[in-house]
Amino acid sequence: MATHVVGRDSEFQALDGFLASMSAGPSALVVEGAAGIGKTTVWLAGLERAKNLGIRVLSTRTTSAESVLAYSSLADLLGDLDDDDFAALPPPQRIAIDQVLLRGDADGLVCDQRAVAAAFVSVIERLAEISAVLMAIDDLQWLDLPSAHIVSSAVRRLPAPVGVLATVRTETQAAEPRMSLELCEPEKVRHLRVGALSAGALHAVLSERLGRSFSRPKMRQICDVSGGNPFYALELAGAMDDDATDVGTSLPPTLGELVRARIGGLDPQLQTALLAAACVATPTVTLVAAATGCDVEHVRGMLADAESKGIVGIEGHRLRFTHPLLARGVQTGASPTKRRNMHRRLAELVEHPELRARHLALAATSGDPDTVLSLDTAAESARVRGAPATAAELLGLAMGLGGDTPERRIRLARYHFEAGEPAQSRALLVKTIEMLAPGMLRADASNLLAVVHIFEDSLSEASAVLQAAVDQTGDNLALKVQMLVTLSFALLNAGEVTSALCNVEDAVANAEHLGQPQQLSQALGMRTMLHFLAGNGLEGEGLRRALASEEPHSDLPVAFRPSMQNAMLLSWTGHLPQARKAMLSIRRRCIERGEESEWMFVAFNSFLNEIWIGDFREAATVADDAAERAQQMGGDVNLSAALTMRAALATYAGRAGEARADATEALAASQRCGSAILAGWPITILGFLEVSLGNHGAALTTFEPMLSRVKDSPNASEIFVAGFVPDAVEAMIALGRVSEAEEMVDVLERNGHRLDRPWMLATSGRCRAMLFAARGDAEAADVAAQRAMAEHDRLPMPFERARTQLLVGQLQRRQRRREAASATLREALATFECLGTPLWAERAHAELQRASGTRTRAELTASERRVAELAATGITNREMAAALFISPKTVEANLSRIYRKLSIHSRAELGRHMGRPDG
Repeated sequence: MATHVVGRDSEFQALDGFLASMSAGPSALVVEGAAGIGKTTVWLAGLERAKNLGIRVLSTRTTSAESVLAYSSLADLLGDLDDDDFAALPPPQRIAIDQVLLRGDADGLVCDQRAVAAAFVSVIERLAEISAVLMAIDDLQWLDLPSAHIVSSAVRRLPAPVGVLATVRTETQAAEPRMSLELCEPEKVRHLRVGALSAGALHAVLSERLGRSFSRPKMRQICDVSGGNPFYALELAGAMDDDATDVGTSLPPTLGELVRARIGGLDPQLQTALLAAACVATPTVTLVAAATGCDVEHVRGMLADAESKGIVGIEGHRLRFTHPLLARGVQTGASPTKRRNMHRRLAELVEHPELRARHLALAATSGDPDTVLSLDTAAESARVRGAPATAAELLGLAMGLGGDTPERRIRLARYHFEAGEPAQSRALLVKTIEMLAPGMLRADASNLLAVVHIFEDSLSEASAVLQAAVDQTGDNLALKVQMLVTLSFALLNAGEVTSALCNVEDAVANAEHLGQPQQLSQALGMRTMLHFLAGNGLEGEGLRRALASEEPHSDLPVAFRPSMQNAMLLSWTGHLPQARKAMLSIRRRCIERGEESEWMFVAFNSFLNEIWIGDFREAATVADDAAERAQQMGGDVNLSAALTMRAALATYAGRAGEARADATEALAASQRCGSAILAGWPITILGFLEVSLGNHGAALTTFEPMLSRVKDSPNASEIFVAGFVPDAVEAMIALGRVSEAEEMVDVLERNGHRLDRPWMLATSGRCRAMLFAARGDAEAADVAAQRAMAEHDRLPMPFERARTQLLVGQLQRRQRRREAASATLREALATFECLGTPLWAERAHAELQRASGTRTRAELTASERRVAELAATGITNREMAAALFISPKTVEANLSRIYRKLSIHSRAELGRHMGRPDG
């Protein structure tokens, strides 16, 4: 197109507005339009404008060539960067980038596609610290699959100030874009439609490019036939004779016919040279010469003629068609035999195994062993480079050429799964398993299908598949151990702990017999976890053996790694600072390797640890990141975990509406995926919310589904599975269900002493004190509360400590120890306020007023105001009595005085009065 661009003033205004908006945060501009309409011209102008503004530009112009190397577009985007731009990357990410750029030695290690994504985001973030960054992609629809996965993942996590400028063809015959531009703020993705040029603008383009002037009637005809498409107009005008009078009758009626007519009129030898260039993604003069068997200078001369005709551009040794339609016209204009012969010749010339295999496949009509083997090798090479989508594509070519075997189907399913296409993987595996007779191959396929089911959020199906196939492993003990460990994990999450324990014991026995450290490590680690959650205590020796045998660079899911299990066990036994350090290290490793799904598992457990340790700010950071990643990754497991985190923060912050909405949605997601463990957390949060609000009846109704767990498994009261118990006990006592509450307290106390768990002892001590207080034994209540405080000294959980202090202060006030009560309550209030838990700070403040004898607004005493506040919530007199440790008659007396002082006659009036700002 013309160097001087005309007729695009509105488009350039949009470009300038987009570039200016980048400073305010991530943004994108998608330039849309038909082939030849001028999208690339606008795109190139955008690049030039960005550079003039000091914006760092990373660009790639994609191609529709059949033989495209995985990550070619991503490598193009990063091609102008130097080593300093990659220096700060952690080793896993640096290796990934080296593999993408074909300059690293992978030493046989598989490069995870997620590590490539993480590296790419890290590089963009580093560049954005120096200046604004523009990622520019011409012809988005031709982006190679691995690059599309990486870029689409990156754009959703762009830091400010970063922008994306992309072009995409909109006509129906164009390929569907392999990625979508989805930013965190969807409104910052703008679309610019490039339309037809006016007759005057077309005339300016033609005059500048062709050096000819056209009469007004001819321009009108050119404009009508081309539809204002500048590429089409150039082709029409370039083919016109000076004395032509009727453009419409002298030229083909369609653009496709016009392009083919133009290419078909070239010298046959030049057509062959252009075909060679069209069959590769990055053609060079040297490669074209070798493919055609001609001298380099002779080829350069032929291509110079094509350059003068505006078909190709030559930059040093590199070639580029001036428009993708010309390259496509060269390919479609050649006969199938000629195209196959060219691909066969190119297969002999290219060195990279992926490209060679692709050319061999495109040259073949049926599979020969060498071609199929070449595709096998290329597919695994692509997987090692972190391009599982390309690996699947190459293996699919092998199967299409006669290499369709069960082994390849299983490999193909694994590639699809690794590429983030679980539905395709599942469908392929189900069909393959149906075709296979019982045996090790079917067991291997079943194991993979179970893993897919787990990630597709169907734990029951995963368990069923594994249970049906585990006996088909034969002598392959390594596979059997892996299946048994996976099965035990699925059963645990589905709530079938006894079955999970049986299978994990079987896994350990087989792993011991096998004698391979990797299998033994994961089996011992999973057994330690299961026994702990079942209430059998911490098997320290088994955990130590698991950690000693762990392979540090293992590709095992993070939930199966002993290092992660150790971090969780540290957290659940109250060693929160050590757990934080361990989880932070694992989270960092997940980020470095781009392990998105693994990160979510770590994040959820890290979040719990931060909440328990009282760092709500860090917990909020984890939760915000989790919400964003859950939206990107999809799946009910991720959704449930992210919403649970958000609901927990809203509950502590007193935002009841948000908490209920998120927890309810999290519960629904966990139930859809069949995870009993995940389902327990939103229930725990909803119940805690009701307790925080003083709605004890609603709390106990919420907890009801969980209470049977404690009765059925009285030894299983570790915090991860029974964190709801203290809140349930508080609700029971408030409702007068003292005997039921005592049963729960007994469980916590017994297990706390048996296992020496400070959380169980501290919370059961607080609950025991509530029980004594409810029965009128203030002295015994005080003793129990003080024992609980002693256990809190071993437990760095400030919120739980403050809750116990609140009870201690209430008890001290009832014993008329006002000074001690005030001091205790001030400390509790300070903790609640520091943590940002307003519902509990209000409780502490009200108790402090009672202890100090301060009168509040409306001439109510502190006790009267507390009764008024509770009565306004709608709870019964009996519930108020239990909550305040007073008798129902005292509640009635307080209400009578409140009504008299406020000159009201009903609870409805009281509710309205308390709801007023001055109430």
